[in-house]
Order: sequence, then C-alpha cells, then structure tokens
Amino acid sequence: MYVYDDYDQAIVDQRVAQFRDQTTRYLAGALTDDEFRPLRLQNGLYIQRHAPMLRVAIPYGHLRSDQVRMLASIARRFDHGYGHFTTRQNIQYNWPKLEDVPQILADLATVQMHAVQTSGNCVRNTTSDQFAGVAHDEVLDPRPWCEIIRQWSTFHPEFAHLPRKFKIAVSGSLEDRAATWVHDIGLHVIRNAAGEVGFKVAVGGGLGRTPIIGAVIREFLPTVDLLSYLDAILRVYNRYGRRDNKYKARIKILVKAMTPAAFAAKVEAEWAHHKDGPTKLTQAEIDRVAAHFVAPAYETLPAEDAAFAAEKAQNKAFARWVERNVFKHKQPGYAAVTLSLKPHGKPPGDATDAQLDAVADLADRYSFGEVRVSHEQNLILADVRQSDLLAVWEAAKALGFATPNIGLLTDIICCPGGDFCSLANAKSIPIAEAIQQKFDDLDYLFDLGDLDINISGCMNACGHHHVGHIGILGVDKSGSEWYQVSLGGRQGEQAALGKVIGPSFAQDDMPEVIGQIIDVFVENRQPGETFIEAYGRLGIDPFKRAVYKKVVAHA
Repeated sequence: MYVYDDYDQAIVDQRVAQFRDQTTRYLAGALTDDEFRPLRLQNGLYIQRHAPMLRVAIPYGHLRSDQVRMLASIARRFDHGYGHFTTRQNIQYNWPKLEDVPQILADLATVQMHAVQTSGNCVRNTTSDQFAGVAHDEVLDPRPWCEIIRQWSTFHPEFAHLPRKFKIAVSGSLEDRAATWVHDIGLHVIRNAAGEVGFKVAVGGGLGRTPIIGAVIREFLPTVDLLSYLDAILRVYNRYGRRDNKYKARIKILVKAMTPAAFAAKVEAEWAHHKDGPTKLTQAEIDRVAAHFVAPAYETLPAEDAAFAAEKAQNKAFARWVERNVFKHKQPGYAAVTLSLKPHGKPPGDATDAQLDAVADLADRYSFGEVRVSHEQNLILADVRQSDLLAVWEAAKALGFATPNIGLLTDIICCPGGDFCSLANAKSIPIAEAIQQKFDDLDYLFDLGDLDINISGCMNACGHHHVGHIGILGVDKSGSEWYQVSLGGRQGEQAALGKVIGPSFAQDDMPEVIGQIIDVFVENRQPGETFIEAYGRLGIDPFKRAVYKKVVAHA
C-alpha cells in the first residue's frame, strides 16, 4: 500500500488546521452559511436531512488495519456507532456534530486519511477493482496508476472549480469490476500488440438524470503520457463544459453534444501543446510509486489445500460461502474473501464500530493487515491462505459478515436514501430490507444465480440503479414516495443501461413487484441461463405484463 511521505503528511495537516480555523469562525458567526458552504464541501462535509454527513476518502478502496481501527474509533466517539461504505469505496458518517468535525479530521490525519475532495466540483476519489493486485484475471495491477492520479488530482489548482464533480475509475483485469464505463473517465490498463503497457481511455460515462455509457476516445495511451492526457481532457471540459445549468454540466453532456469524435479531436489538439511538458511521467517516478505495491510475503503453497478441499466437500454451508464469497487468487494457495455487508434486515453497506475493529483484527491475522472496500459496498480480505478460510468463515459468521450472497439478489447496492439524504425523493433502505425479507431462502437465491439489484433514492443515482439488472429509483408523487423499476442494466465490459418498465409503484408493492419479475424469469429461463441473459432473450414485455397484471400501479 502507498504510505505518505513528509510532503503528503504536511499537506493533510495543513488542511486540518485550516478547516479547524474556518469552523471556529463559522460557529462564532464570523462566516455566513454561504461563505462556509464551499469550505465545508471541500472537506467532505454535507448538511443532510437530520445532521451533518462527513464523507471520508478511501483512495481506490485500500485500508490498513490501523486505519480501519481509526474509522471504528470515530464511529464510536463521534457518530452513532457505525459507518456507511459507498459505491465510491469511501465511508460516510451520518451523525457527526459540526463542532467535532475538525477533531475527526485531525484524528484521520494521524493514520494518513482525510476527507479532501470527497465533495465539490473537483476530481473525486479515484476508484478501482477491489481485487486489484491479486485477481487471477488481471492483465496489470492498476493501483500504481490510481495512486499517481491521486497525487496529480489532489489540490490541483486548475481543476478545483470544474463545471461539476468529476470521477475517474481504473481497471486492469479482463473483467471490469470498477464500473469504468459509467465514469467521467474510465481507464483500462492494457498491453498492445507490441507488449507495451498503456491505457484505453473512455470518456463521458455517467448516471444521474442523463445516464450515458462512456465512449473510447483513445485506444492506446502510453503510460508516460497519462497525466498530460488527463490534463488535456480536463482542460477541454473546463473550457467548454456548461456552467449555466448544473444538470447539463457533466462531461457526459459535453461529449454527447460535441460527439465523441469531435471531443477527442479537441483533446488531441490540447494535448499536443504540452504532452512533452512537466507532466510527462518519468520511469523513475512510475517505479517510485509502483514500489509501494509489491506483493506481500506469500508462502509457497500448493494450488489447493487438502484440508480446505475436504472441509468444502463435507460442509455444505462452508461450501456455499466459498462459492459466493471467495474469489480466485493469482497466487497459488491463496484466496480473496468478500465479507458481506448485506445481511438480511440490515442497511446495505453499514458496519458498526465493533465490526470494524474485528475486521481489522482479521486483517492482521489472516491478510497482511489490509482491508479493501468494493464498489458493491462490501469489505475484502485480499490475501487469505486457503488453509485459513474455514477460520475466517467462522469468524465472519460471528460478526454477521458471512452471508453467502455475493452477486445474488440480496447483495443489494443501496444509497442511504431519504432516511438521511436531503436530496432524496424516497427512502432506499426500507425497500432493500423488504426485498431481503421476501427472498430469505438461500437455496432459492442460489438457484436464481447472479442477479444485481441497485436502489437509488433520487435521480442522482448514488445507488447506480441504471446499471442494475433490476434497478429501483425513488420518485416523489405529490409528497408520497413511489418507485420506478428498470430492467436490463449491467456494468462491466458489456455495460448497458436499464429500461424503465412503466409507471411507478407504491412502497408497499415493491416486494411483490420484484417477486413477479423473478417469477417470470424462473418460468421462462433456459438451463444455466442467468437473469440478465434471460432478459436479453425475452425482452421487457413479459416482465411488464406480469407485473402490471398482478400489482396495482399508478401513473
């Protein structure tokens, strides 16, 4: 993992001191609400429905065990005893007191963490594959490039006041687990025919009010040109992006209006002016950053541990957990373990202070002191020996983290919604809980197979509902909470946007709506067919007919 140097630490410490002074002046009445608002947003502090919300950055989803313990301590001392992990691999605290936030940031700085640029019209936290560096299908490790982007984008003066927020994701595997196609910039680390390392660059993806799949504007970008090319993209966006209408200010709107080809031409023209300037990466700098991401001290182990294989053969519950929650590692004898934050009856993505402390202990004991956060709002131990998997499973069960539902219907991606967010039109968490309760039969879930449900409480799409196999969007109807359903979305290399099936549904109808959709799938699927494959073959009409025939819906 990357470790701060003195320069990094000084920057974060200075920001803490600045914000402490700004908050003191605001509480004393020396700063108005309007004056304080941009200052708090620059430090990840929102004013939500019931209390402030603080969003803490977790660059590309990587945490050391001491950092996890600090997150637990903050939840215990300054919040209601829990934190919420987001689809940007960050953590949010929903109940801090404003006067406590400067101390929270000071405590975070002691473990090389901060909340800088987790909000505002700037380059946000760069995200990546939760299995980066260990994935069996990895072409190249994307983490050094994520870190280079982090250092380039943090406090970049030219891009501190963009037309709108800006998000970058990086993937280095055959399977895109970072949702790169729905980001402002999606980078794919690749090798060309000559064996050279570079990037395929996609631009203009995004969800929200106008969901768009990104377009490739460069098939191969040499690694040394990464930052100068990113500079060129951001400069074109800064120059031509809409500032008169925040709903049309995202880069996806600009790329669509210009066309990807015309946008790419402007980027290339801008890039030509400075591609060989000071932002051109040297091999020495690439090597310096990459040195922080060397493999841990793996043991030489057989490809499959005999005791593990035997236990899996005789223990059905353990075998189920291995099937869904254990990911194939590129190092023989090791595995990556996903700890599910989606137990039935609990808000998806939440973890208590006690659970976080326990996860830190598990990381120290079984995974070289490291924890990952996934785009799907789960936690990962990336380097577990197969011989330790049974012990990890038993410990995870005691913590409530062993639900064997990764990739299944109840592994729901869900924003905080109207329970917390002042922007939300409707609650998200109760819908997720009601669906989980309806589908609480693990045998049935395993039979259904891979199925993604994503829930957003408003059009900002923090739950990424557009790319869920089943997407649910909260809408407001004359002061009442209703829910719009879409089908056919997907992320990954075959990214697609879901299609709305029709008029929205009342909250109480939602479990039955999902039930009818699942019934159509079960009745019509072919052997071995997943939900998204069946949808692709059947189309939306049979699902639509079944739902509106049996569930009362209103326009």
